[in-house]
Amino acid sequence: MNGKITQQEVNSAAWAACDTFRGVVDPAQYKDYILVMLFLKYISDLWQDHYDTYRQQYGDDDERIRRKLDRERFTLPFVEFKDEKTGEVIERFAGDFNSLYERRNAANVGELINIVLDGIEDANKAKLDRVFRNIDFNSEANLGQTKDRNRRLKNLLEDFAKLDLRPSRVSEDVIGNAYIYLIERFASDAGKKAGEFYTPKQVSRLLARLTKPKPGDRICDPACGSAGLLIEAAALVEETGSRDFALFGQEVNGSTWALARMNMFLHGKDSARIEWGDTLNSPALIEADRLMHFDVVVANPPFSLDKWGSEHAESDRFNRFWRGVPPKSKGDYAFISHMVETAQPQAGRVAVVVPHGVLFRGGAEGRIRQKLIEDNLLDAVIGLPGNLFPTTSIPVAVLVFDRAREKGGEREACRDVLFIDASRDFQAAKTQNALFDSHLDKIVATFDARQNVDKYAYVAPLAEIAENDFNLNIPRYVDTFEEEEEIDVAAVEQDIECLEAELAEVRAKMKTYLKELSV
Repeated sequence: MNGKITQQEVNSAAWAACDTFRGVVDPAQYKDYILVMLFLKYISDLWQDHYDTYRQQYGDDDERIRRKLDRERFTLPFVEFKDEKTGEVIERFAGDFNSLYERRNAANVGELINIVLDGIEDANKAKLDRVFRNIDFNSEANLGQTKDRNRRLKNLLEDFAKLDLRPSRVSEDVIGNAYIYLIERFASDAGKKAGEFYTPKQVSRLLARLTKPKPGDRICDPACGSAGLLIEAAALVEETGSRDFALFGQEVNGSTWALARMNMFLHGKDSARIEWGDTLNSPALIEADRLMHFDVVVANPPFSLDKWGSEHAESDRFNRFWRGVPPKSKGDYAFISHMVETAQPQAGRVAVVVPHGVLFRGGAEGRIRQKLIEDNLLDAVIGLPGNLFPTTSIPVAVLVFDRAREKGGEREACRDVLFIDASRDFQAAKTQNALFDSHLDKIVATFDARQNVDKYAYVAPLAEIAENDFNLNIPRYVDTFEEEEEIDVAAVEQDIECLEAELAEVRAKMKTYLKELSV
């Protein structure tokens, strides 16, 4: 069978493999097992494809073939299963999916999967170090007692064995898209926990289009989840025919960080630097002991994060919170402050998803907001519809900052803020509303034109915003009020009288009929 495998076939087969865990393991957890197994199957098939090619070229010269394979994007090593007490090697086998499939009936199949994943990590430290350390295929707590666990893992291996993911049969784009597809489906199942790893694709694409990444840019997401925003930003650069960009991210959740690393690998972006850690308290994207600067910074950080680390903010060695320390129970402006400070001075662009409270809350947040506006950094406020996220039904907004507006930047002369109310433009759905390309096109076209649009957009001078006490609540600037049709009271009264007369007539007839029935 040499035909190409379609996107739908890969998606369907991968999603069907989830039946192994449904009803047994929480979706927020079993996503890790499914996505790791998809990743393992892909790199195993990719390696096998290259091996077969070299075998045709060099025949039985295994040493030469191995040297060629070692120059590929990654290495699949041999691994050893050892006796726990003596350390004696019991079995040595290839560290790939096929070896595990052959051993799917083994009593210690979960342990063997862990050994293979550890071996792949050790052999590919530059790209895959620690990626599998947060997932345990031998976990009784997650996968059940030995008999049940072994049965589930056998089913999982058999499900993925049906997929042939060699490059000769399936393109890299299809694999990357399948990974995104699964993440989207898991997000739907995981509910509020999905916020840890997922931003709807259209929201990600909107942020990318608003920040306009271009060839040569350094692009960062400081709360990257599974890296969907970075992939969308990179895709826009690739649409120009260029792959000249650099991707950076940081993620606090270990298993989600691992998803991001695998996601990058599957999309052919192995060189992306994705750090594991708390961006607000321990930023890891550092060079020369200073925060790295980026041309584009995008993020969908956790909304109003409680206990984000405010107690350490005043002594922050990078002085990110010089405009003020956000309240300890709401970390929104902590992320915003970090993003603005890591944007390239006089040039960097920032887009961040926020809850509406960020636009008008007072206290420390109000003071920080005022300072950002007075520094002429805020470029646009865009209101989006509610129920776009699996994590919350509330409407959200996108804040766009542009450091080219600060003194010395190309847009220093721009002294206004664009408000867009796109809250009514969406496709209604049963569980979650959706944005279509047409909705994004309208937002971006309005953003680029920067002109007033009746009941949709308004360009507010900074002086007007100051008059409103730096309140950014969108209805203050975009009037969406629809005048109601004038009511003819006299005509309505006449209609009521007619209806009452008809009702009296019907009642009289009913009374007559009832009398006849009672005779």
